[in-house]
Amino acid sequence: MRYVDLREHGGPETLFIAEGEIPVAGDGEVLIRVTAAGVNRPDIVQRAGFYPPPAGASPVLGLEVAGDVVAVGPGVQRWNVGDRVCALTNGGGYAEYALAPEGQCLPVPFGLTDTEAAALPETFFTVWSNLVQRAELRAGEVLLVHGGSSGIGTSAIQIAANLGARVFATAGSAEKCAACERLGAERAINYREQDFVEEIHAATEGRGADVILDMVGGDYVNRNIQCAALNGRIVNIAFLAGAKVEVNMLPVMLKRLTLTGSTLRPQSLAMKAAIARELESLVWPLIEAGKIHPQLAATFALQDVADAHRLMESGRHIGKIVLTP
Repeated sequence: MRYVDLREHGGPETLFIAEGEIPVAGDGEVLIRVTAAGVNRPDIVQRAGFYPPPAGASPVLGLEVAGDVVAVGPGVQRWNVGDRVCALTNGGGYAEYALAPEGQCLPVPFGLTDTEAAALPETFFTVWSNLVQRAELRAGEVLLVHGGSSGIGTSAIQIAANLGARVFATAGSAEKCAACERLGAERAINYREQDFVEEIHAATEGRGADVILDMVGGDYVNRNIQCAALNGRIVNIAFLAGAKVEVNMLPVMLKRLTLTGSTLRPQSLAMKAAIARELESLVWPLIEAGKIHPQLAATFALQDVADAHRLMESGRHIGKIVLTP
């Protein structure tokens, strides 16, 4: 099979197409003929050498795929050869064939292409586990999503709006703000022109945001604390502007805030399977009803993977970037 390999850790130019053996499904695994693979920020970080795969995971980039099951390993109960699935992988998605644990596979939602379905797993697992399971976002609460036009952001806006939350987002251009509002954000704030702390307080009559989903970090950490409502929950899933900051804990105490965060890849198979079950039960029907739809920014052939990474790093895209082997 063809797959994407690295000459060395570094920029997009280090990526190249290699050939290797098709992997063999082990206990509890399915082998998928990949027709589409999502590109995600962790892939960029791994390529640069700062996000090594967990023990036992494929070193090949790629954390989500869609395609057809072509083989099943011992112990697999649900899936059969020929089933059309999308899956959260533990690595190896940038390839013509990839392995995934049985519990991290989901049926392709009715009405979606494989390219659209490949844009679901990594993003939707991340959003659901952090907004719903960790932050316990409820109907009527105010959610602020930073990076609203990203793959994570466009998914979070749609899921939260369908849960009945009041959704606000930040984005870096008028075009991106308009996209956030089309997807269900009550208001999108251009962070280059406006102070999101002031805007959220004005929009909520001084109350602030009950939940904040942040992938920026840096100076946003203290601004999020200013922006949060009483008993607010601030969830960090990335730190594009830096992970180390000095925090005044007094407002955290006075507001009774929860500062939390998570990474998806190192979590156990059981935890990720539990997320998959909730998504299939509660979110997949919304996708099939047309109430939530993956937002595709661009697709690239596998051999053009470097260009896909350049687009991801540029920040010009709205939604997800997908490779089509």
